[in-house]
Amino acid sequence: MTASMPAVPLPAPMALTIIPVDDPGDPRVADYVALTDVVLRRRKEPAEGLFIAEGERVIKRALRAGYRARSVLVTPNRLDAVPAELGPDVPVYRAGPDVMAKITGFEVHRGALAAMARHPARDPAELLSWALRVLVLEDLVSHTNLGAVFRSAAGLGMDAILLSPRCADPLYRRSVRVSMGEVFAVPYARLDPWPAALGMLADRGFETLALTPAADAADLATLRPAPDGRLAVLLGTEGEGLSTAAQAAATRRVRIPMAAGVDSLNVAATAAIACYALGRR
Repeated sequence: MTASMPAVPLPAPMALTIIPVDDPGDPRVADYVALTDVVLRRRKEPAEGLFIAEGERVIKRALRAGYRARSVLVTPNRLDAVPAELGPDVPVYRAGPDVMAKITGFEVHRGALAAMARHPARDPAELLSWALRVLVLEDLVSHTNLGAVFRSAAGLGMDAILLSPRCADPLYRRSVRVSMGEVFAVPYARLDPWPAALGMLADRGFETLALTPAADAADLATLRPAPDGRLAVLLGTEGEGLSTAAQAAATRRVRIPMAAGVDSLNVAATAAIACYALGRR
């Protein structure tokens, strides 16, 4: 099973503090402004220590993972999507559909949005002190692919994920949604400086496998890693794949054989296959 932070029991349901919002410029809902502006949100959310959880299921997953809700934004007809466990100290801002669309930049269909407080950044050395199966992602900038990778890692037995500095934010709204909240289940940290920090893997006894479509790489299916052995799998971004420097830091290069002249798979599909072949279940 995937190693993760222990679930935090939710408190008993309490009365909610519901506050009507009629003005899209109300400063109390500033956390939710322009959610579709990727450049703005990439800068704003980490800097202000927040992320947005979208929908009842994801909000509950975040709460159970120990994230603290700063506030909730919801339309009047979807108040039932607000987890009652939030309690009266978390403001629930109720806005009509038109006002909410002006605040967020899109029509919200998943009931409720919650602004959550981020946890402090994890130390990669701490993760590598106990993890046995690790994914390492280089410059994966697609939030959709990143969310899909986290979901595969959680379901197929990877203990942790390490990200290069240029990787997308796992707590960006789309990453969270695509992962179905599994970004809360898989511990992750950023490796910096890159690629020099990859040396931490060798220092801690990891065999590091670089995924590449190169014909001279070993067939992934032939690998038989020891169940208690330490193994890291390196995956690169779409198109370019792993850099030469990242491949050079690996113990060996491996590939997924392709048929019908296909060169390679989407990185999220590649990650799923690698997790299935090498993860702990």
